[in-house]
Amino acid sequence: MPRTTLAPTLVISAALLLSGCSSSTSTPPVSTTPPPVVPTPTPAPAATTPDVTTYHYDNTRQGLNAQETTLTLANVASATFGLLGTYPVDGKVDAQPLFAANLPLASGAVNALFVATEHDTVYALNAATGAQLWKSSVLAAGETTSDPRSCDQITPEIGITSTPVIDRAAGTHGAIFVVGMSKDAASHYHQRLHALDLLSGAELPGSPTEITATFPGTGENSSNGHVVFDPAQYAERVGLTLSNGTIYTAWTSHCDIQPYTGWVIGFNETTLAQSTVLNLTPNGSEGAVWMSGYGLAADSAGALYLLDANGSLDPGFTPAGFPSQNDFGNAILKLSTTSGLAVADFWEPFNTNAESDADVDLGSGGAMLLPDLTDASGTVRHLLVGAGKDRNIYVADRDNLGRFNASGNTNLYQELANALPNGAWSGPAFFNNTVFYGGQNDVLRAFTITNARLSTAPPSQSATPFPYPGATPAVSANGITNGIVWALESSTSAPAVLHAYDASNLAHELYNSNQAPNHRDAFGTGNKFITPVIVNGQVFVGTPNSVAVFGLLPGK
Repeated sequence: MPRTTLAPTLVISAALLLSGCSSSTSTPPVSTTPPPVVPTPTPAPAATTPDVTTYHYDNTRQGLNAQETTLTLANVASATFGLLGTYPVDGKVDAQPLFAANLPLASGAVNALFVATEHDTVYALNAATGAQLWKSSVLAAGETTSDPRSCDQITPEIGITSTPVIDRAAGTHGAIFVVGMSKDAASHYHQRLHALDLLSGAELPGSPTEITATFPGTGENSSNGHVVFDPAQYAERVGLTLSNGTIYTAWTSHCDIQPYTGWVIGFNETTLAQSTVLNLTPNGSEGAVWMSGYGLAADSAGALYLLDANGSLDPGFTPAGFPSQNDFGNAILKLSTTSGLAVADFWEPFNTNAESDADVDLGSGGAMLLPDLTDASGTVRHLLVGAGKDRNIYVADRDNLGRFNASGNTNLYQELANALPNGAWSGPAFFNNTVFYGGQNDVLRAFTITNARLSTAPPSQSATPFPYPGATPAVSANGITNGIVWALESSTSAPAVLHAYDASNLAHELYNSNQAPNHRDAFGTGNKFITPVIVNGQVFVGTPNSVAVFGLLPGK
């Protein structure tokens, strides 16, 4: 596919940065949220304000900010905490917002919030006031965002869906990397990886790169012995992962509309050249990676971890226990990155084919890495936790995932059967030896860890159930104190509700955005798969046309 030439990008001048003016204009959609409110700035930042540069804070995907010194168990209550305002943008915010502390603008250091929309726009905003620092469209000249591709999962348009990733050491001023989908005047679809300057939003040298790929195989959409990546057939829902200088993308189908297979593609973060590619079902079909927007996890050695969706698993296996045709549908996967991408290990449920056939697979959830844990025998364990549609929570040993045993799941480190009664379209969070899960149409549940094993029943749970798609929680704490679990009711057909719970006891709800009278903290309808971002005394929530901002109320 020929490289597309983008329209020239306007570099933002110091004067524009000082004034908070936009580098481009567009007409936002009709608002369905309350009128925007200019919030009162939150208290002065802590001595060390952390960045939020990737999905769920870091590559373990634990969802924990342990440097939150402003919000406490005492002051997160409707009398002192609530909605400060909304920052309008030009499309749905399906990607988790990111945060860069003390961004060195010409006017002085600013805490910046980065917001990507399905209108293919990236915003840099003053996190305290919402003032626009810059705004950049990643559409090429004459292009529009993609239509929904006959699927109701991402509507009414597809632009930037996945959470970007920031590297503050990239380029001259740092960079934010985003994947945008678009459609040109000839009705050809494009997926491109962009690297934008963190201070101006300008495309960096070598940006963007058109995403194309082939991989040896005879599976769906193959030609001449190679499976072909068709940009029209895929969405980049999974949060981007930056590990050891490589940006990793992972791809899902539009609904289950075939043909599609499972792709993970890596790019050199400096040049944006494709550096590695892997197909997870090269001689079969399906096996997409979507994980409800969760990011691929990465360990300190650079190995990647994910949950793959319903798809082909070969009937035969090699002597080492790997599928004979390298098809890994419906699996927990560990990918080696040392010599290009390759499946280093895997685990499949014993009933994997029945699960795939019934679309009751693992791929609706994300994989979270636990810290090193010591079991009852004194052995240090390197574990991950994941769950999908089949109601079970799976704990796998990253040093030996277990592969496949047709007679049962005894090859897995630990299984909590029926722990999530309606399955998970979400991912977990972790704090203080506890794993938090919000299954769909289910309460928020806390599972404690003893001797490197999860409790079989949750010692605490919320009173409130969370409708589809459930909740991907996040946790704020000051070290190991003032642990607060934040979770969203985010159904697209009902008002969104932000909840805050005492991490030591989920039955103790500290706050929810329905508590204050006169709908003081209402912030519009929900936006599925969004997880809250808590940093520097503020809580940021993506909505269908804005970012809602919560914090301590003026004078509190």
